[in-house]
Amino acid sequence: MIHEYAGIVTELEDRVCPHCHKPMEAWLAPPDSGWGVIVVCFNNECPHYVGSDKDIANKRDESRMGCRYAENPENNYAPFNLVAVCF
Repeated sequence: MIHEYAGIVTELEDRVCPHCHKPMEAWLAPPDSGWGVIVVCFNNECPHYVGSDKDIANKRDESRMGCRYAENPENNYAPFNLVAVCF
């Protein structure tokens, strides 16, 4: 997959979510996160994402936060949970 932002082109492996088997997308993480371009499953029906709001420790009940499956290409595509807003 090719990711382009501000004239910088990043070529990444095509990745598939191991939970829903949908293609993952490249996403530029916020500058303060310490990550560059990561790959994320944005499928709202992904079993990893659905109900993940229950897995966040110390979460306020009214918060709509959940976890998307993500991988860090700079760390040999190591998987991690990306906290995100659930809709």
